[in-house]
Amino acid sequence: MSVLVRAGVWPLRAARAVIPCFWRGKYFSSGKEPAENNLVTPMLRHLIYKIKSTGPITVAEYMKEVLTNPAKGYYVHRDMLGEEGDFITSPEISQIFGELLGIWFISEWIATGKTAAFQLVELGPGRGTLSGDILRVFSQLGSVLKNCDISVHLVEVSQKLSEIQALTLTEEKVPLERDAGAPVYMKGVTKSGIPISWYRDLQDIPKGFSFYLAHEFFDVLPVHKFQKTPHGWREVLIDIDPHVSDKLRFVLAPCATPAEAFIQCDETRDHVEVCPDAGVIIQELSERIAVTGGAALIADYGHDGTKTDTFRGFCGHKLHDVLIAPGTADLTADVDFSYLRRMAQGKVASLGPVKQKTFLKNMGIDVRLKVLLDKSDEPSLRQQLLQGYDMLMNPKEMGERFNFFALLPHQRLHGRNHQINALQSEPSPSPVAGFSELVWR
Repeated sequence: MSVLVRAGVWPLRAARAVIPCFWRGKYFSSGKEPAENNLVTPMLRHLIYKIKSTGPITVAEYMKEVLTNPAKGYYVHRDMLGEEGDFITSPEISQIFGELLGIWFISEWIATGKTAAFQLVELGPGRGTLSGDILRVFSQLGSVLKNCDISVHLVEVSQKLSEIQALTLTEEKVPLERDAGAPVYMKGVTKSGIPISWYRDLQDIPKGFSFYLAHEFFDVLPVHKFQKTPHGWREVLIDIDPHVSDKLRFVLAPCATPAEAFIQCDETRDHVEVCPDAGVIIQELSERIAVTGGAALIADYGHDGTKTDTFRGFCGHKLHDVLIAPGTADLTADVDFSYLRRMAQGKVASLGPVKQKTFLKNMGIDVRLKVLLDKSDEPSLRQQLLQGYDMLMNPKEMGERFNFFALLPHQRLHGRNHQINALQSEPSPSPVAGFSELVWR
């Protein structure tokens, strides 16, 4: 077990197919709510106009419009996190979560030779809470990182959330540099003096030895949905209900669509979801890690190629019909980690998925909780720590619903030489923390 986790040095403190105009799709499913409860939102009006103009749209196009449309998108102009929002993420529940991830990155930095510099890159940083907890660990363990040049790079498309992240992470006395039209649209300095930059696209981040973090990022990327029929795979599309002019419904495409190419030829499920955008991002991460080193840690709802229909909405911490009042609820689909593994194309090694409760236990969450409880005299704070721990670890809460998955250079798992003759010996690589018990050499 890590002496750092035991030490208690830290203070207390988530191309569309062309559809013929004589559309005759099979009714697939729909919201069960009556039409009078279907709030006609600006996004719904936009989607109805779009469908009337071009025909039924894919689920992927629907998700993209609803979540990230520059004018009306759910993520673009609101803070949807926390008790007042539509969902709460692990970093918002307990500081321990982010602290242990900070330890994971330091552990990997040590295991890969203590490079002179590294970039911490977070995709979809939410309010900045997770990065803030990680940076606090970096600061508290400054003696370990004292000779390392660290910079922070955040990929965020929401202007609203980027402003919240800046308030959370940066030093108020140092003005932010802003350039809305540039790839780096905002720059600043963190409270601990580390350079921090904001981007809209992963590809704009400088290449170099980097640790990538994606927590509840991949589950909101647009998915294509397919149903197996007697005529082969047919894509699920979204159309206007012919009986209710301001209501949407699911239908099936009458023929094959381009995204069908993403389905495995030996697929045995009768319903699948595929996410081309996730594949593109994994390929980019894999290429970067293979060439310049580092690692990627992905934490999300997900499965290993076993689930079928996972597309759902959340509003006010409750499940919400995905077709009702679009633009007012979060849309999500479980991550298929088997697909992410395939998209790495062998360029890097992968570990996981492992359940969150297993990963955090391996990282020393029980020891860290004891340290914080021993340091706290306030009953309310102790209760908060215990409730947070239960939410993170309980199988009925997040313990088995969330998974951790990692991408690492092949040499991290197999040593620098894949083939060593009998006269040579090489120290075996240290185990990867979280996926096995955390140890420090």
